[in-house]
Amino acid sequence: MKPRDVAPDDLDAPFWEACREHTFLVHRCTACGRAYWPFSTCLDHGSASMEWQPASGHGVVHTYTVVHHTYDPAFPPPYVVAVVQLDEGPFFHTNVVGCPVDDVHVGMRVSVIYDATDDDTVLPRFVPSKEVS
Repeated sequence: MKPRDVAPDDLDAPFWEACREHTFLVHRCTACGRAYWPFSTCLDHGSASMEWQPASGHGVVHTYTVVHHTYDPAFPPPYVVAVVQLDEGPFFHTNVVGCPVDDVHVGMRVSVIYDATDDDTVLPRFVPSKEVS
């Protein structure tokens, strides 16, 4: 089942296309190197120098909540909704999977995985990282 609110538009279509290829992108200013997510405009240089670029797919749980209520059948509870600060700087709203919900904590290192919900939709989710901090 496809989550109802995952609907790529023209601005972030490259991000969702890359997810189907298991590549994580950020929108980066080529003038100063600052990364943004989602599609954005550089605060200092405007939109002319912005382009989608590959990112590491690693980050740290900045904050999270455990959801115990069914809001969408595609997401049976309990599940973790988290804000991950990507190593490139931007914050990314996602799910943390691959571990008990009680193991998730602020400061936890995580890495992206890709979850195909149907033939057209691949969601980036994060799991506890195996990398050494």
